[in-house]
Amino acid sequence: MNTPDLTVVVTDQNLVPLRAEFEAAVPEGTVVRWPDVGDPAAVATALAGADVLVGSHCPAPLLAAGTRLRLVHAAGAGTDKIDVGALRPGAQVANTFHHEDSIAEYVVAATILLRRGFLRQDAALRQGRWDSPAYDPSVPWPDALDGATVGFVGFGHIGARAWQRFDVFGARGVAVTRRGGIDATANGLAWAAGIAELGALLAESDVVVVSTPLTPATTGLIGAPELAAMRDTALLVNVGRGPVVDQDALYAALRDGVIGGAAIDVWYDYPAAGAESAPSPHPFHELDNVLMTPHSSGLTRQTFTRRVHDIAANIGRLAAGEPLRNVVAVAR
Repeated sequence: MNTPDLTVVVTDQNLVPLRAEFEAAVPEGTVVRWPDVGDPAAVATALAGADVLVGSHCPAPLLAAGTRLRLVHAAGAGTDKIDVGALRPGAQVANTFHHEDSIAEYVVAATILLRRGFLRQDAALRQGRWDSPAYDPSVPWPDALDGATVGFVGFGHIGARAWQRFDVFGARGVAVTRRGGIDATANGLAWAAGIAELGALLAESDVVVVSTPLTPATTGLIGAPELAAMRDTALLVNVGRGPVVDQDALYAALRDGVIGGAAIDVWYDYPAAGAESAPSPHPFHELDNVLMTPHSSGLTRQTFTRRVHDIAANIGRLAAGEPLRNVVAVAR
């Protein structure tokens, strides 16, 4: 069956390295435009007459030029920066995931780096000092993951996938979620409960993995009292959203040794443009018990290759008049 040709505009810069793969995956006859996102006039020109916009940052002024848009497809999970109200009635908003494998890999790698003291050892050896109990008896023995309790604050596709990796190392898992209802036995967890048991999870965990979404209810979910409930050797790994953990309390807890360390991939301040910006008013970079990464835990070629094929498949469904997948909103 012949399907109508579509015009697709891509403004997500993460897809530029996969341009050839994207264009090969969309239906034959699809016109794909890649405007310079730094040039609003070029974007507006590209959107004129377009059927699909692939991008995650879509405010009303940008969408104003896309009067024929039938689909806005985020190249990721987040759609909070897509102004659905600016779309014509019936236009759909969809997203895609596929970051869970890469984020799970990050969570385990970051935990091992911090728990085993590899970052500290690397810095010391660059100065000629052998920071190891084999050479310096005052250095404490590090702990492996075998037998460690890993607590998950949020146990969606990211938490569950990370737990599968930790389980292989012989760790013990516990989890709390906003709604509860996680089957601990089916997931190989020691226990699972609702968010009311957050305190119990924090008290018994050697590693706390935060992957819960940011909502009014989860903003500041982990503050000074919660951090104080953790063990002074425990690690916190945040791959959810920065404000789920209160930044003032987190900095103080890391600075003062209330907790053992943290891997922070999601932040409080992001660049307005370009690649230069402090991630927080606090000098986390001065602390030697912190791994700082620029919201990169899910950014691998594999993540975006799979997203390209998800988006292309949805574009194919749109062209064929079939129901789309991963639709999160419809303009009214």
